[in-house]
Amino acid sequence: MAMEVVEDIVIVGAGIAGLTTSVGLHRLGIRSLVLESADTLRTYGYAFALWTNAWKALDAIGVGETLREKHNRLSRGDHEVRRINRKVLIETLSSELPEGTIRYSSKVVHIQDSGFFKLIHLSDGTILKTKVLIGCDGVNSVVARFLGFSKPSFPGRASIRGYVDCKDGHDFEPKFLQFFGNGVRYGVTPCDDRGVYWFFTYVPSLQDTDIEKDPAKMKQFVLSKLGNVSSKVKAIFENTDLNNMIWSQLKFRHPWELLWGNISKDVVCIAGDALHPMTPDIGQGGCSALEDGVILARVLAEALTGKLSGVIQDENAEEVEHMRITSGLKKFAKERRWRSIKLVSVAYIVGFIQQSDGIVISFLRDKVVARFLAGLLLKMSVFDCGGLTHS
Repeated sequence: MAMEVVEDIVIVGAGIAGLTTSVGLHRLGIRSLVLESADTLRTYGYAFALWTNAWKALDAIGVGETLREKHNRLSRGDHEVRRINRKVLIETLSSELPEGTIRYSSKVVHIQDSGFFKLIHLSDGTILKTKVLIGCDGVNSVVARFLGFSKPSFPGRASIRGYVDCKDGHDFEPKFLQFFGNGVRYGVTPCDDRGVYWFFTYVPSLQDTDIEKDPAKMKQFVLSKLGNVSSKVKAIFENTDLNNMIWSQLKFRHPWELLWGNISKDVVCIAGDALHPMTPDIGQGGCSALEDGVILARVLAEALTGKLSGVIQDENAEEVEHMRITSGLKKFAKERRWRSIKLVSVAYIVGFIQQSDGIVISFLRDKVVARFLAGLLLKMSVFDCGGLTHS
């Protein structure tokens, strides 16, 4: 007989959304268990921009200052933007959690209903019984499928990202450098005094299939597509170690699925990439996962610690708690639905415009759209997820 363990809150996935939710709950005195299918923290993924909205979320859970010290602020007017290494973010979040919060090598294979609880079956035969189940298990989320979502769609573009550690420092200013043309789009940004991050997105054709399996080919391909660019920028790509590149097929969720889908159902909900996988064109994937985590921790804490009114007989207490959790998660779903739809849609459109090679679009992009797009990126980052408590 498999062992059955009872938990209050189980979070599937130790990525940005899962860890942020767990840290938020921990700050509010609530224990959660985070299941991670890998046998260690998944710290790959290089770097991404964290915009104003992300820093508000990091401040809410108390890690903003620690991270600010290590990363240069990029010049974007009043907006706070820093390029941050994903490894540093994930390690900072996990170090805030009590020992034993993350259970590794825990792959979820099946979820089933059991009265007011959910049963989570793991690949090693363990069965966890939980009052709350949160899916932060990324683009191929098992929990999202349980809620009836389909697998994310492909916008027909791929990305290659890389990171260079310049031993003697670099002389890039703290700015985003972006380049378009030849059906590709790429950019270079410093993270700190030594680290420089780059990305490269393109529309794969039959000639360049299989490059994802061979880093040397991948690097050659990128170098061949850079076009007329300064030797300083070219050197960044040339000096990238083959182990420091990652290829990914871009994925996104169709906005109408977010409009009709069950973001939460009963005591189950999804957050982060499981909820709103988006193309990287507005740099909000990681930022919105941080927002999700703070808001989720807040609604759950309100549901679980709220005083139950009147004296309730014990047999009703479970039912009342179940109702409170369900309505708390509904509140989260309501708060996140439009924000998610907006982010996914804007990212898709921005990517489409920036990657298109049509004459009209190219003309517009170079003359009109560039300013419009820059404004749009900043507009998407103007969002305050609030604190961990409604005070």
